[in-house]
Amino acid sequence: MRSNASHQARGPVRTRVATGATAAFLGLTVALAGGVGSPASAADASTLTGIVLGVGANETQRTVSWYSSGDTAQKVQLAPTAQLTGGEFPAGAVTFDALGAANIATSGGYNRHATITGLKENTAYSYRVGSEGNWSTAYSFKTQDFEGAYDFLFLGDPQIGSSGDLAQDQAGWADTLDVATKANPNAELLVSGGDQIESANNEDQWKSFLAPDQLRQVPYAATIGNHDVGGKAYEQHFSTPNTDNSASKYANGNPASNTSGGDYWYIYKDVLFIDLNSNSYATSQGGGGDEAHTKYVTDVINQHGSEAKWKVLVYHHSIYSPASHAKDGDNKARRVDFPTTFSKLGVDLVLQGHDHSYSRSYLIKNGQKADPKEQPGAADVYPGPGGVLYVTANSASGSKYYDITAPDNSGTSGAGNGADPLNPGNYWYNSVQNQEHVRSYVKVQVRDEKLVVENIRSSTCAAPNSEVSHGDWCNNTDAAQPVGSVVDKVSVHPYNGDGQSLQVNVPNAAPGEFGWTIDGYNGLVDLGTAKEENGDHFTASGKINPILVSDTRRSLSPWSVSANVSAFKDADKTFAGSYLGWTPYVLDQGAGAQAGSPVASGYDDQGDGLAVSRGLGSAEQGHERGTSKLGADLDLKIPDSVQKGGYRATLTITALSS
Repeated sequence: MRSNASHQARGPVRTRVATGATAAFLGLTVALAGGVGSPASAADASTLTGIVLGVGANETQRTVSWYSSGDTAQKVQLAPTAQLTGGEFPAGAVTFDALGAANIATSGGYNRHATITGLKENTAYSYRVGSEGNWSTAYSFKTQDFEGAYDFLFLGDPQIGSSGDLAQDQAGWADTLDVATKANPNAELLVSGGDQIESANNEDQWKSFLAPDQLRQVPYAATIGNHDVGGKAYEQHFSTPNTDNSASKYANGNPASNTSGGDYWYIYKDVLFIDLNSNSYATSQGGGGDEAHTKYVTDVINQHGSEAKWKVLVYHHSIYSPASHAKDGDNKARRVDFPTTFSKLGVDLVLQGHDHSYSRSYLIKNGQKADPKEQPGAADVYPGPGGVLYVTANSASGSKYYDITAPDNSGTSGAGNGADPLNPGNYWYNSVQNQEHVRSYVKVQVRDEKLVVENIRSSTCAAPNSEVSHGDWCNNTDAAQPVGSVVDKVSVHPYNGDGQSLQVNVPNAAPGEFGWTIDGYNGLVDLGTAKEENGDHFTASGKINPILVSDTRRSLSPWSVSANVSAFKDADKTFAGSYLGWTPYVLDQGAGAQAGSPVASGYDDQGDGLAVSRGLGSAEQGHERGTSKLGADLDLKIPDSVQKGGYRATLTITALSS
């Protein structure tokens, strides 16, 4: 991946003013470094579709994926939205080259993926994909603080096309995204529960799934479901960071086959997310099964767990499912294979889909209820060491709902589906089970000392609600359970060990600034009356008013101060500024200041003297912060052919900082 930088940081502008020779003044000009334009590519006529904004490895990155009808070089172009003029990107917009390959035959065209890096906090960005002369529509997204609290939205099983009514499935999906993002305009991620579509390689269904513009405005963290795995379209449509596409992460053990797979992880602010391909659960399928996933989770948490406060796992197949899939054999296998490892590793929250119904587990430790006294529907839970909360999301599109099923007598731990002694209608593992046949989404608030998990209605019985429109039951109303009402809410309070945890929030350090000023007052530098020497020239001397330089920047970047003088004038009489020379020095050491080199009067060496810019002082990268005072002795020598008069010139000072 390659990027073309568009700009450099700019130093603050400060002060200026004067000093004179037979009359000279100091002025200030601060020159700023310019940018480099992005190279143009040959124009092409490729059709660009299916653009998706994805998560990057951390909050400073995003990925972008899309389809191109032609096999041409593609890229993402990015600029702060504030720099666009009339919708046009600035010449210095950053570009990121895309990678990709030919799609499978039934998809047609080519897939392209690029990673945007180097994002800044609290900035609105615009981007577009394609090539010079053939750019897509521009889309925008915003970054927020890179530290501290934030919210993300978890979306279960859109499964577009599963109702048989593609248009209404799309409409329900789009409406949930509209409702959720309008109610939570600062939510920073859309996290998938899997099963984006009904049929893995059906591009009509993918087109409907990708229709909402929220998928180009808020990063979407894709999860592979059982309806996504049977083809390559999932991998063609999404690019994920830190992805392990080895054979063990594929159900059939063959990444080259016409299937999708892979596990991946990323850290977004205070959360380490690990996303698994739960379609692979047994080695008998050909892949590494659950053992490969638990090893992956173990390795990632051992290597990166300390970099985040919370550990959240995401995969499709709900192991504490309340509905049609609760007693599936593969589900029971995962229910045995996963929980002890997750408890041991200190996982806080597991997000799942597949069962098209909502459930919130009790805190589960090593495959059984962590605290037998935890009450159904408790508003606050305290995991202690090893307690893990499992949440299953309902349908986000309304394309399919599964009704809650009844527990049996198969046991109240491990793979069992027995009843909850405290609430016999529920499975032993579930604190809350819910199915209303209305669309919903899960909002997760990430805070310093808790995770707040809410299941929120994004519809009532009214359309778009595809399965209900086609005859399924529903009794929600705007009056009783309106859009935006909360189905369930729980706060997870972490275990902080046997001691007491202390916390302090540290704000961003002030970046500091660079500037300069005249030390004292801006008085005229009077070189007095020139003296004739050797019968062929005049001389005069003096000192500039000292320049006080202050550099408190944390970047410790280089700086320099230089100056040049104009011609000396008295009405219509004049002589060249090149006759002025100087010897710079550092009066007060600090800020890494080093004096510039002496410059002779042009009378001595027929040179340019101070008529061209000369260094007064400078500092190198990595210098100490502080202040310094720069001075210079002035040396004027002029030929005796210059006419009598009171001449003045302006000494213009230029400060550069990067």
